[in-house]
Amino acid sequence: MHLDRAVDKMSLPELKSPGKQSAPANTLNVGGQLFSTSLSTLRKHPGSRLAEMFSGQPKLRTDAQGRFFIDRDGSHFGAVLEFLRSERLPTEHIQEVHREAVHYSIKPLIKLLEETPQMFGEQVGRQQFLSRVPHYRENIEVLIRIARAEAIAARCSTIMICVLRTEEDLGCYEEAINSLEADKESVVTFGPWKATLSVKDLLDCVKMDISSQGYKVSIQPHVMEKSFLSKSYDYFYKLVFTWW
Repeated sequence: MHLDRAVDKMSLPELKSPGKQSAPANTLNVGGQLFSTSLSTLRKHPGSRLAEMFSGQPKLRTDAQGRFFIDRDGSHFGAVLEFLRSERLPTEHIQEVHREAVHYSIKPLIKLLEETPQMFGEQVGRQQFLSRVPHYRENIEVLIRIARAEAIAARCSTIMICVLRTEEDLGCYEEAINSLEADKESVVTFGPWKATLSVKDLLDCVKMDISSQGYKVSIQPHVMEKSFLSKSYDYFYKLVFTWW
């Protein structure tokens, strides 16, 4: 690895390889994790925020050993650095690396990551579907808030949700909710939506998004007692939060 002349001018630290020849490098401290690379690698994409950090006279803070310090979790910075060196994409933690690529504004990496099956499925498939479900994000927040409020001195919190797939289902909502033998005030309703995805797809999304926040949750159909005098509806499900 050749030493960039700019490194000499800035008197950056050098790391020596175990061989006979020295391997000058720029050493970075990213949230406590150390990385060694050249300025040319950091500046590979001139329009990126990372390149701007090391263009001209770097204005980054240094740690006690004089290494440039970036105050950010360095867990996935190695994957970003590997892409800058070899254009190799990570095979795991795709979304986390994507978040770092966005932070450092490395557009080629952002684009390639968004074309991977993991990111494409999430952004183009699932998120596009959820954008068609009215008040989806707000409902997730309400579910968690109610579950936490009912968790006092209890191992589990059970929240009832109502899923209305179509406009026809919505037309039956009042009758269905009145037939429910539960606290009707705390029922959270999803739908209807204009997309081909099913009720199961919606429930999978609900479970995924709540679980991603660290909660242990399961979903069960709510079985209503059948009566000769009233119609039974299959719109209701129980979300069970388990706390310990």
